Amino acid sequence: MPRSTPKKRQRDGYLDGSLLVAMPAMGDPRFARAVIYMCAHSADGAMGIIINHRAPNISFTELLEQLNIVPPKERIRLPMGLGAMAVHLGGPVETGRGFVLHSADYFKAESTLPIDESVCLTATIDILRDIAKGTGPDKALLALGYAGWAPGQLESEIQANGWLHCAADPELIFDPEVDRKYNRALGKIGIDPWRLVNDSGHA
Repeated sequence: MPRSTPKKRQRDGYLDGSLLVAMPAMGDPRFARAVIYMCAHSADGAMGIIINHRAPNISFTELLEQLNIVPPKERIRLPMGLGAMAVHLGGPVETGRGFVLHSADYFKAESTLPIDESVCLTATIDILRDIAKGTGPDKALLALGYAGWAPGQLESEIQANGWLHCAADPELIFDPEVDRKYNRALGKIGIDPWRLVNDSGHA
């Protein structure tokens, strides 16, 4: 049975497979200028990964060493590009746990959650081992923690103008230039970020 596309889910009122974009007046500093990829959304609540907040003071290779996946002396053997891969703050829930958003070319039946036809979520250490060996997904974003909402909470926040939302695309999700994702997401909605900041101060 084919999975629903993100557009169909949006028509159904659920935002899994979409992006949430924080309004400039977002009062919670943990979500300031946040762009969140929604992994699950139903009547039972919602869960997503912030894709544009960097985790301070840790690199991907340092994380691999802390998890004993790669000994320090073997760092030089890692695939090209891993040293520049960002570790993200995925949200305030379970911040000690890693979550990997990745392209659909990587799939483990027992641990991978397909979100749409191009993006999946895996939260086991096996995917980190595979990335370190060069056998992981073509595109990947590692986050510590996630953002979660109780039933009806996200809908209330959207109605209170806390969030905008738009369709997601892998190019934006996996863009290595993390700092430009917020403006790119607003651009997908058709909003000039400078005008939005100015307008937010007026009634």
